[in-house]
Amino acid sequence: MIYEGKAVTVKPLEDGIVELNFDLEGESVNKFNRLTVEELGAAAQAMKADSSIKGMIVTSAKSVFIVGADITEFGELFTLSEEEIAGWCIKSNQAFNAIEDLPFPTVTAMNGIALGGGLEMCLATDFRVMSTAAQCGLPEAKLGLYPGFGGTVRMPRIVGVDNAVEWIAAGGQHKPEKALKDGVVDAVVEPEKLRDAALSLVKDCIAGKIDYRAKRQEKLEPLKLPPMENMMAFQTCSAMVMQQAGRNYPAPMAAVQTMQQHAGMTRDKALEVEAKGFAKVATTSVADSLIGLFLNDQILKKVASKWEKQAKPVNLAAVLGAGIMGGGIA
Repeated sequence: MIYEGKAVTVKPLEDGIVELNFDLEGESVNKFNRLTVEELGAAAQAMKADSSIKGMIVTSAKSVFIVGADITEFGELFTLSEEEIAGWCIKSNQAFNAIEDLPFPTVTAMNGIALGGGLEMCLATDFRVMSTAAQCGLPEAKLGLYPGFGGTVRMPRIVGVDNAVEWIAAGGQHKPEKALKDGVVDAVVEPEKLRDAALSLVKDCIAGKIDYRAKRQEKLEPLKLPPMENMMAFQTCSAMVMQQAGRNYPAPMAAVQTMQQHAGMTRDKALEVEAKGFAKVATTSVADSLIGLFLNDQILKKVASKWEKQAKPVNLAAVLGAGIMGGGIA
């Protein structure tokens, strides 16, 4: 075993290839809590120090890939100052950068749901292979936020401005066909073929059949758009997002403005801009309300599920009352 933690492990496979596996101990799903982020960074350092490694695949031991950040940690985090929140983002991003900067090709096998930070993890690797049973997206806007683990930086450099704005500002959850069409993933295969497809792709990179370095370099450089085209693209997107989001939901517009601001920057500088903007939206009353609503909804679902298991089947029902409501139910 090259690295073994409570959420992340790295083990050797064959021909110099290793497998980084997410399996958060004691949880039914993988999520990026503080522990997972820390272990991801430590795992990256362990792999960087091992000169025998030629390639890596990223997998999940659970039925989902990674559902995103641990939102239960946001309450304490978002009481900090904007400067401290931005510092948290920058520190967390060191782990994702370390994965992206590994001296060998990397491929993610997306077996299930990859949302928020889960998809941002995928974007940090060179290639992404997605199961037909999986879905992915960046839903942070629905919580009054935008991606803070490099999503606003990597997404437009991978799929272009228009697609990036759609994925980030709308906060939707997408099927494999959409992800492949927009360029978010590089291949879609049946679940039983996912692992072999990821291994095959990383082997092709090792053999020199695919130039993974060129693919990676695009994520490290400024957007490849002339200044005038860049400005026009963002102006068009801004008008569309403002019309759809309205004035009461600042996160979608903040995401577009952030992407425009760092479009001409290299990765590390762009991530600093993302972190500062994330801190601003994280401390708004809108984010506080939407996150609270989400957490309360999760609690209600757990309570409802508990009562549902205890409920007895209904074999006969009757309606008392013949008024408008009773008549409608009947």
